[in-house]
Amino acid sequence: MIINRLIVKNWRNFQQINVPLRERQFIVGPNASGKSNLLDIFRFLRDIAKAEGGGLQKAISDRGGVFKIRCLSARQDPEVAIEIHIADTPDAPATWRYGIGFHHEDHGHRQTYLTHERVWRDGELLLDRPDADDNKDPDRLTQTALEQIATNAKFREIAEFLRKVSYLHLVPQLIRFADSIQGKIIEDDPFGQGFLERVASVHPSTRRARLKRIERALKIAVPQFEELVFIRDKRTGYPHLQARYSHWHLNEEWQREDQFSDGMLRLIGLLWALLESDSLVLLEEPELSLNIGIVSQLAPLFARIRRIHRCQVFVSTHSSTLLTEPGIDGTEVLLLTPAKEGTSVKVSSDIEDIRILLKNRFTVGEVVLSRTRPKDTAGVSLIQ
Repeated sequence: MIINRLIVKNWRNFQQINVPLRERQFIVGPNASGKSNLLDIFRFLRDIAKAEGGGLQKAISDRGGVFKIRCLSARQDPEVAIEIHIADTPDAPATWRYGIGFHHEDHGHRQTYLTHERVWRDGELLLDRPDADDNKDPDRLTQTALEQIATNAKFREIAEFLRKVSYLHLVPQLIRFADSIQGKIIEDDPFGQGFLERVASVHPSTRRARLKRIERALKIAVPQFEELVFIRDKRTGYPHLQARYSHWHLNEEWQREDQFSDGMLRLIGLLWALLESDSLVLLEEPELSLNIGIVSQLAPLFARIRRIHRCQVFVSTHSSTLLTEPGIDGTEVLLLTPAKEGTSVKVSSDIEDIRILLKNRFTVGEVVLSRTRPKDTAGVSLIQ
């Protein structure tokens, strides 16, 4: 299953979004246009779908409350609303539709309440809240049906799909200096501080299979790289990754993850995230720290992984190199454009001049990214 349409109202930068989505979706726009905020919509849906340690109230609280979530341009209509369509393919009719809206009290404790929650399957409305029970007990509207096992039986498939949404923006320093930092790991570990435990938690046969696939990729990307293995320190019991290089064959020396380069650590994290999910994988600027030759192969890699593991991949990027792959279609690129009343989101191929240039065999990297550059980049060098 994939999410093939997103409809949003009053979420952070965005007053309105209504766009179709593909199996491989690239998100581009200027700095501070809302790329991370758009990806966070799907993390939010994952968080409210959690039966334990999650739910609507926690998902909103973790983001600073409705006041921080709601678009600043939402003056007349305070409701924040999200709707997703889930189908087998991008162009198929939706098997599932899930919609949610919420706002907070104007006074008092500023409690957050649902304004609506609706579920459709094959066009049939299965859930429509508020219902009679909600009207008798308004406190029921502080929770979604999606997060409650007792009430989501008819559409639990949606909850299970959303709980598998994966986000990893691995920060190499958190792994390299893990022993020194020893800090609290953020829930769901979005920055990879507990990445090695994440690897360790997988069944050994599955872990070996994934690491072998990653090893094959690293042999192409990393000079003289030979082997990648998982071990546990015999003294401490801590998990580690070890790499061996061809020029060290004589003495069989290994490097541990604290000696890996930033690029190698990020590439391992990126590949692991793609291999572990059969739902939706969210990636922010995967080109960071990577050689330009590797970056140029990321888009076809996403396509191959998606076909094998049936996952959907959303990628935010500033990289023209990543988007030079001729196989990227204009429908696979969402262009974010900031304006006075919020950021607009458009499918690139729906913009006429972009569509014409793409038909004339320009790449999306050449055509679309030029629209995301600041008007006066030279001014940055004049700062005193």
